Amino acid sequence: MIPQGVLYTREHEWVKLEGETAVMGITDYAQEQLGEVTFIELPAAGRIVKAREELASVESSKAASDVYAPLDGEIIEVNGELETQPELINQDCYQNGWICKLKVDTSPDTAGLMEAPQYEDYLKGL
Repeated sequence: MIPQGVLYTREHEWVKLEGETAVMGITDYAQEQLGEVTFIELPAAGRIVKAREELASVESSKAASDVYAPLDGEIIEVNGELETQPELINQDCYQNGWICKLKVDTSPDTAGLMEAPQYEDYLKGL
């Protein structure tokens, strides 16, 4: 599942821009590769991050994986439900399983991010 209207990183994070807010999480591909998510270390609200900077860590039955910021911004909200229900990432990574929201510039630098068709082609090459 690769939703349209969402941008993707090569590290399998997704980001949806909504004005000055960017909602982000890990992709369906990432959660499938990880297996059953058992724990997530969420970032702290108020933290300033740069694109490609580590901001969270996801642990699963198979492995642990770092999650990277897709854009520069300030973390303004985290999905606290993931602390007690990390499996939301497996169940619905693009809706209820989002990780955090960033406050970004009105015209964030999206260079290096892929649209859905590009990401789909990228996955075919893996």
